Amino acid sequence: MSRSCEPKAWQEARQSQLQSKSQSQSHRKAGSLGDAGCLSFFPSKVLGAYGDGGMVVTNNPEIAERVVMLRNHGCEQKYYHLVPGFNSRLDELQAAILRVKLKHLDNWIELRRQKASAYSQLFSRIDSIQPPYVSSDSYHIFNYYTIRLETGKLNRDRLQQYLNSKGIATAIYYPLSLHLQEVYKPLGYKPGDFPESEKAQEEVLSLPIYPELKDNQIRRIVEEVKTETEIPESESESKSESKL
Repeated sequence: MSRSCEPKAWQEARQSQLQSKSQSQSHRKAGSLGDAGCLSFFPSKVLGAYGDGGMVVTNNPEIAERVVMLRNHGCEQKYYHLVPGFNSRLDELQAAILRVKLKHLDNWIELRRQKASAYSQLFSRIDSIQPPYVSSDSYHIFNYYTIRLETGKLNRDRLQQYLNSKGIATAIYYPLSLHLQEVYKPLGYKPGDFPESEKAQEEVLSLPIYPELKDNQIRRIVEEVKTETEIPESESESKSESKL
């Protein structure tokens, strides 16, 4: 369950959190589109704490009251439990850190967008690499910068190994589709049931992106991707074998 802060913090976060601008939604931000929104403050997020944490945001006082109760063992009054709940209170230290970082969030988001734009302009010149799609009616905050490699022409795992050898960190979000996870086996899904999801899990690769990323670092990362993608797969494999 996401952890929750006091109502004042909900109001601040709702004004400054991850954005989802849309003409049809009057430029409303993520977390404000439904009855309630759940936000993660995992350290790697755009607005991250120094440990685990999260927040539920809502304008509905009944939902707010319920969440406050659930986060504290189902209590309205200490030691008197009304419903089954959780020990899920946001640590005061994490809340203090987040309140400081929150002031910088809009600027950090804009810097991420600038870095992503620089990436995408450079990747547009490389065949078989698809930069992240950005809808014209959305405002992407780029928690990740994830490229897709054209199946049959490029080997994602080979590229990841190559970049790692050059000191460039990457990640795969996510390597196994939900319907293929062990926990969901009782649902009876099998490989091929969700072909687009399965295709994406073999093609995606997330590259470094953060506000302090420098332009020369972006150019180097793109050049390394280009260098590896231009090497024939048979030649790359023989080089890898020779290293072993």
